[in-house]
Amino acid sequence: MATRTDAPTRREQILKEAARLFAERGFHGVGVDEIGAAVGISGPGLYRHFAGKDAMLAELLVGISGQLLTGGKRCLADTDGAPERVLDSLIEGHIDFALDDRSLITLHDRELDRLRDSDRKLVRQLQRQYVEIWVEVVRKVYPDLAEKAARVAVHAVFGLLNSTPHLSRRDVLPSRAGMAELLHRLARGAFAAAAAE
Repeated sequence: MATRTDAPTRREQILKEAARLFAERGFHGVGVDEIGAAVGISGPGLYRHFAGKDAMLAELLVGISGQLLTGGKRCLADTDGAPERVLDSLIEGHIDFALDDRSLITLHDRELDRLRDSDRKLVRQLQRQYVEIWVEVVRKVYPDLAEKAARVAVHAVFGLLNSTPHLSRRDVLPSRAGMAELLHRLARGAFAAAAAE
């Protein structure tokens, strides 16, 4: 995802801290007072920004799904259309998400079922559209790869990239740049292996 250079809004600060706390202790293990304290406002002050914790969770999970889809569409538009470059751009964008938004990955894994049905359906719809961008691009890079196999490979690569919250302590891992390079090689290797069949 693109890195912002301007200061985050209060709303963004609240969401970032809510994501971190929810990922660390679970949705029900965190109160609004704790989220407020993390951003320097009272718990009730959060209600000026959100209707409650449920609204924060929905905005976090729907929001990141929408951002990934927007990023995927941007990759299609911003490159010259060469499939190899588009695939590299998709991988790089997803790696940025996986390295920079680890708490959202954990949150999605643990708390998606807590969303209202309409929000959960919207998350799934956005995710399906994001997957289809990848499948289309992967099949352009590897034209002999069947659609079903390409879809499986895309999901497998997402699993690989989204495993970052489960990695060891950061101080024993490569630098961020080293991690990004390694994850990129692994992702491309996975697609090449799927196509080698």
